[in-house]
Amino acid sequence: MSTQAIPKVFADAEDFMPINGTDYIELYVSNSKQAAHYYKTAFGFQSLAYAGLASGLRDRESYVLVQDKIRLVLTSPLHPGTEIGRHIDHHGDGVKVVALWVDDATKTYNEAISRGAESFMEPKVEKDDDGQVVRSGIHTYGETVHIFVERKDYKGIFLPGYQRWESSYNPSSTGLRYVDHMVGNVVLGEMNKWVEFYAKVMGFTQIVSFDDKDISTEYTALMSKVVANGNGRIKFPINEPAEGRKKSQVEEYLDFYGTAGVQHIAVATDNIIETVSGLRDRGVDFLYVPETYYENVLDRVGEIDEDLKALKDLNILIDRDDEGYLLQIFTKPVEPRPTMFFEIIQRKGAQSFGKGNFKALFEAIEREQELRGTL
Repeated sequence: MSTQAIPKVFADAEDFMPINGTDYIELYVSNSKQAAHYYKTAFGFQSLAYAGLASGLRDRESYVLVQDKIRLVLTSPLHPGTEIGRHIDHHGDGVKVVALWVDDATKTYNEAISRGAESFMEPKVEKDDDGQVVRSGIHTYGETVHIFVERKDYKGIFLPGYQRWESSYNPSSTGLRYVDHMVGNVVLGEMNKWVEFYAKVMGFTQIVSFDDKDISTEYTALMSKVVANGNGRIKFPINEPAEGRKKSQVEEYLDFYGTAGVQHIAVATDNIIETVSGLRDRGVDFLYVPETYYENVLDRVGEIDEDLKALKDLNILIDRDDEGYLLQIFTKPVEPRPTMFFEIIQRKGAQSFGKGNFKALFEAIEREQELRGTL
């Protein structure tokens, strides 16, 4: 992870639970083999590891993909009537595990439980010829869980029980580097509950808050608060719906996902023009922003290094805060249900989340909702 100084916005976090970064994100999906092919082809991930029948696992199959510091685990059940299958039936494909890399998974777990977390997995030592990993876990919003991963004594490809996934098909990277933040949608009235959970249980601090005046259009609105850990490597915006004339994107998500859950994964790049161009060429669909957005955007954000025409051609949004500016764009949902999507973000100093783009973004989402008949 980056070794640069911790931004001042994260300085208030009580770091009794040091977290080194995002270890992996596990999605429960109906067909892990085909999903892996999609993320390789469309997003430029590479084959890393496999666990399933060929490795002695009888109940599920998992493919692990990697791109720079991002690891995705795609898991499917091998038999009917499983917990994984029930999760997919209820939610569709989606994020189950947000795994966090820690130095001591036992201490981290005990700290969380002592502060009121509900246990998902007691500390467990997992071994093979390459060493050992300690994992533990807690429940969070909906059916999402955090697994704490301690891997300082492990030299293997991913985790014990996984074998190297050899593949002759490995498309080139699209320049995605690491997980910048992950956004959770929760039901009305529970945003503050989960902000308090992350503060009390994990020592996070609230770094920004948006109300329905900040995030609204003519028709819909939502509220959001962002929590982060002490080094700023883990950032979780948490959204809840607000009253509006029509159904908001959060309400649509909750209707189709069935509970609170991860709405989108924001992944960072060092060159968003190259990355988005590559993703478009590979078939990734992005939200459309009208050309009028770009007519006065530089009056709002000031001078930027990039060519505005290139950003306009790709529908990339721009915003600025006291630390610098950022560039961002959002995919359409990547699952059949209008639930999970990705954000591609490049930070040029900015530590914020694109407040100046909220209206344009949400109007773009509303256009998609209207096409789906769910607005």
